[in-house]
Amino acid sequence: MNWLAAILAAVFAFGVGGLWYGPLFGRAKLEEVGPGGLAARRAPARTLSITAALLVVSATMMAHMFARFGEGTLAAKPWLYFMMSGGLALAFVVPALLISYTHQRLSTRLALIDAGYWVVSYLAMGVAFWLVG
Repeated sequence: MNWLAAILAAVFAFGVGGLWYGPLFGRAKLEEVGPGGLAARRAPARTLSITAALLVVSATMMAHMFARFGEGTLAAKPWLYFMMSGGLALAFVVPALLISYTHQRLSTRLALIDAGYWVVSYLAMGVAFWLVG
């Protein structure tokens, strides 16, 4: 398993989050959470630490998955990095998120903003694994 790639993948996903919930969709998310969600304006250090740690967990599992494919297969079929990382997001993370948001009666707009983040961040993780190869 490639630990360097796993850490880099988590850093990439964390960076995507900074852009996604900052200049790209930060204002839209705040509009959805409303006045009672003003605490969402600032991410306390604890929230950022938990986010980073859990992204490392996800990236570590992805590293394990890619290690099972083997370097030869991934070198011959580099699209697997993106197919598998994006597939994980689309087949597992996004459905779980949407089910949870539906049960909580959260808006579709908020669900799509967050779902989009997970797809893009998992693809960014795929890029990290492909770059380190």
